[in-house]
Amino acid sequence: MRAFVVSAPGTAAVEEVEPPAAGPGEVVVDVERVGVCGTDLEFFTGEMAYLRQGHASYPLRLGHEWCGVVSATGDGVDPGWLGRRVTGDTMLGCGHCHRCRSGRQHVCGDRYEVGIRGGWPGALAEQLAVPATALHALPDAVSRTAGAMVEPGGNALRAVEAADAGPGRRVLIWGPGTIGLLAARFALARRAEVHVVGQGEQSLQLARELGVTGAWTPATLPALPYDAVIDATNAAEVPAAALDLVEPGGRAVYIGLAGKPSLIDTRDLVLRDVTAVGILSASPAMGATIELYASGAVDPEPLVAATVGLDEVAGVLAGRRPAGPRPKVHVDPRR
Repeated sequence: MRAFVVSAPGTAAVEEVEPPAAGPGEVVVDVERVGVCGTDLEFFTGEMAYLRQGHASYPLRLGHEWCGVVSATGDGVDPGWLGRRVTGDTMLGCGHCHRCRSGRQHVCGDRYEVGIRGGWPGALAEQLAVPATALHALPDAVSRTAGAMVEPGGNALRAVEAADAGPGRRVLIWGPGTIGLLAARFALARRAEVHVVGQGEQSLQLARELGVTGAWTPATLPALPYDAVIDATNAAEVPAAALDLVEPGGRAVYIGLAGKPSLIDTRDLVLRDVTAVGILSASPAMGATIELYASGAVDPEPLVAATVGLDEVAGVLAGRRPAGPRPKVHVDPRR
């Protein structure tokens, strides 16, 4: 089958590889849609920390935001999965440790991450093998585009839940990329007052079109009492800024990752009674994300700029993206 393979920083190609087989407890999925993520870009450039930490190495098969149809099942898997439209969890825990047994497989120390960690091949390919336990069925009301937005959506939903967004709450989201704008959509669905701050006017205009109360640059951000601030950036200075902006007794939620250490003063955290929360992974919120997409309460499709084929992925990662403010590019491996 055809798969997108990164062999070294800045070097990638579509290659013919052996198709996967469904081992015990696994299924094979015919991949229909895959999202290109900032993590994929970090692997393409060689900046991803997992490369230095020994959790990943080249060659790499990327892709962890996906949906498709189950085409084969292994021993011990309910054959009822055959032919079903699905997406799946990125985080594959060992299943035996205390964290996995307590429902926290996404922080298992021995976990695989599809297309990211431990060498588990990713979804930028015609087919993907995953454990059946990682699957989430997609109802007909969730399109292919939305199905491949479940994984980033679960991350964003968890950030919004950690912010305790709801009626009467003012939430500031720093970073109008995919996660930030999805967080804005989920917070709006919970009837919070939502503000977004970012650098580019195009992305801020898209935030306004999505219905936020205000979209600002750092220079124009009004001095309002923000009950929660969500950092969805990769800027090392934003975590401290978020802590400065949030109201005493409020919540600072950190979902972005900078390329260098981000420093905050814990005296500010303590003396202002702020709750700080870190978010890793969509795992605990994938089911709820699917339900919100299916009900129409949250529509992720306006964030997708284009759908391209496997042969165009290297160009996208090299910066040749569709024009316009929409942050997400999808891939159809069948093209």
